[in-house]
Amino acid sequence: MDGRKLRILTAVVDEYIVTGEPVGSKAVMKYLKASSATIRNEMAELEKQGYLEQPHTSAGRIPTYNGYRLYVDSLMETNPLSDAEKQAIESMLPDEDMTETEIVHSATLALAELTKCAAVVAHATPKFSVISKVEVIPTGKRMYVILMITSAGSVKNKVCRLSFDLTQEQLDFFSNFIKQNLEGVELDRLSDEMMNKLEEALGSYMMTLSPLVDEIYRMSREMTGEDITLKGELNLLKSKEFDQNEIIRFLDNKSQLMNFIDDSFGGIHVMFSEETGSCLINNASMITSPFMKKGRTAGTLGLIGPMRLDYAKFIPYLEYFTQKITERLSEEEPEVTEDSPDGKEE
Repeated sequence: MDGRKLRILTAVVDEYIVTGEPVGSKAVMKYLKASSATIRNEMAELEKQGYLEQPHTSAGRIPTYNGYRLYVDSLMETNPLSDAEKQAIESMLPDEDMTETEIVHSATLALAELTKCAAVVAHATPKFSVISKVEVIPTGKRMYVILMITSAGSVKNKVCRLSFDLTQEQLDFFSNFIKQNLEGVELDRLSDEMMNKLEEALGSYMMTLSPLVDEIYRMSREMTGEDITLKGELNLLKSKEFDQNEIIRFLDNKSQLMNFIDDSFGGIHVMFSEETGSCLINNASMITSPFMKKGRTAGTLGLIGPMRLDYAKFIPYLEYFTQKITERLSEEEPEVTEDSPDGKEE
């Protein structure tokens, strides 16, 4: 397409994002110097090429999915955040010491509140990541820290409280059992059936050690991203651009988002419902951006809203949020104690 058609398409998308109404030639004249007749002819050509559509015969045009895709990939100019906007975002993130989970979840909630969209977060799950090491460390009466490390460098720990103290013999047996049966196993291979067989293989130790196996399985599920977190669901239900029944079905199947987020690590990524099948709501879009932890991809943060999003505004928001998450996750972490917020009682 020539430069004028691209400028007209950009103008239509920009105007439609602001007004939500079909855009006519007179509105486009605010953005470039051309006659109304010339603009109408060019808009008709853009419609033939599949970038615009006319909802009603007498109405103006609105962008199609292809129009949004070209706009986002090649035409859009993002708006850098002002110092005031950066300070406002930072004020939404608590300053006190927080666990990694609390940092990410508080940022996700703040992003949803700021954009009036839904915000989603998932931890990175590198393909073929395997369990490198599992340790059970006594920390007090009937309290044990389970430490899990993967080949991708992910580290997770949980405090597990048992109803009895383990002997050194039981701890030694469990350590050898884990080395033989779990170390070197891919995270995504762990299943309910596999873990049930492992518990049966504990033999006479099953009653005492199976709670630890259960906790290891829960940790592995969290590390593979099945525990995906969505904030701001009410923003989707309030939107007039969505069918509420579609939103309800989406919320019931939100774990399927991981299938699309898995492919989005590595910079800002924009995807539309037309590209994701039935997982996203019709006429929806999702913007995602990765965050890091000490040089490694730790997860991804995303926005879900109508296709008529202000991408030029929201993409810098998302980039800044992930930048601040990266900074906080890369700071020195507090030691795990019995009162750790990550702790979990059995």
